[in-house]
Amino acid sequence: MRKKHIIFPIVFLWLAVSFFAGDVLAASAPAGQVETSFRLPQYEKFVMKNGLTVYLMEQHEVPLVYVSAAAQAGAVKDNDKYGLAFLTAEALLFGTKSYTKNQLEEKLDFLGAAYFTGVDGEMARVTASFAKKDMDTVMPILKEIIADPIFDEKEFDKRKKRLMLELDQQKEIPGQVMDSYFNKFLFGEHGYGNPVGGTKGTVSAITNEDLKKFYRDNYIPAESVVAIVGDFKISQVKKMVEKWFGGWKAKAGNVSQSAVEKPLPTFTKSRVLLVNKDDATETRFRIGAMGIKRSNPDYVAIEVINTILGGRFTSWLNDELRVNAGLTYGARSYFDALKTSGTFIVSSYTRTERTIEALDLAVQVLERLHVKGVDAETLASAQNYIKGQYPPEFERPGALAKLLTDMFIYGFNESFINDFQKNVEGVTVDKAKEIIGKYFPRENLQFVLIGKGSEIRDKVKKYGEVTEKEIKAEGF
Repeated sequence: MRKKHIIFPIVFLWLAVSFFAGDVLAASAPAGQVETSFRLPQYEKFVMKNGLTVYLMEQHEVPLVYVSAAAQAGAVKDNDKYGLAFLTAEALLFGTKSYTKNQLEEKLDFLGAAYFTGVDGEMARVTASFAKKDMDTVMPILKEIIADPIFDEKEFDKRKKRLMLELDQQKEIPGQVMDSYFNKFLFGEHGYGNPVGGTKGTVSAITNEDLKKFYRDNYIPAESVVAIVGDFKISQVKKMVEKWFGGWKAKAGNVSQSAVEKPLPTFTKSRVLLVNKDDATETRFRIGAMGIKRSNPDYVAIEVINTILGGRFTSWLNDELRVNAGLTYGARSYFDALKTSGTFIVSSYTRTERTIEALDLAVQVLERLHVKGVDAETLASAQNYIKGQYPPEFERPGALAKLLTDMFIYGFNESFINDFQKNVEGVTVDKAKEIIGKYFPRENLQFVLIGKGSEIRDKVKKYGEVTEKEIKAEGF
């Protein structure tokens, strides 16, 4: 069954049941007794003559094969043509040298293969899963999707028209545009500020020839990776990979340039972006700052501390804003770690009349992390919780395929998995204090709010210099 790409970030649903279940499991296990001996299964990595990096991993539990392929062709490469990377990734399924769009769908659907193309700020990705017996049929088709797309003009025109409508519709749901507003406000003209789905103005100007050029410039074997995980023998599949992907060549002379090469902004004061939505009855907000890159050696320790602050149902933020004060259905914090930078975010929403109360309380909880730190009991609870969450996440073949491609794109290695338990348990109270001071922001916070401006405009001035936009206005 084909899986269609979801254009815009899905609104995170703070499900009390799932978080509560995880907290019960963590609380019921004495410190140090959560079983987390998981190590990354053995795999083989090699680089083909054309520069393509390949990972192969055997997983024989079920007769399935999972493929994750990624190119460094995300929205950071859009420059001023926002939406170009997104449309290019979608167009990979518009037909290849051997198949029309309809033929691709009919062939893969008949085989029961699930397949997907998508893009985010950093990369374009093609994923698929299918029965072991169909590997010799599906892999050549996937190769054509990745290396031999034809960019059918009629299919492009249809998709572009739909995207223009979707760009209007998304602004009716603040949760669907919050990422775009926050990233643009934080990163400015840097490539990490590019809205993945584009804007009506930029998308309307994109042509099918733009897609072809973007593909030539950015879908390059030497900057791409393919991970294949499943029920096969590495010795056999390795011989086939050269046949499948050996013919993928990049045209000489194409040099990819992007806004990601611009310097990251720095902030010497707090700022507020207020996005006015006249009919809003609630305010959705984010409080944040620059974060970390994915290869940061303290990544796991940071996750432990964030679990306490806002990474689970019984976190400080959710306790204070949801449980104790009844201001919202949920509050959370997280680090969105990217290749060269990232963001730290506190996220929630509340009724319009309680906006300031919720913002004040969120800031107070973040300050509490700095002033009081964490004690041994709180730290042990978070350590048990996070040790119980991570191993199951990477025990599925599809997740392992994605992990391998992420390792290539983001520049980290298997020590993330293999040393995970050691790194979690290595967070002491003193280490926690160091991590909090180094990575969790306290000053020059950046606020982004979507809500009814007439009700909150004057009140939010106390948080910093205010910039106001209309949600129906072009762009972010």
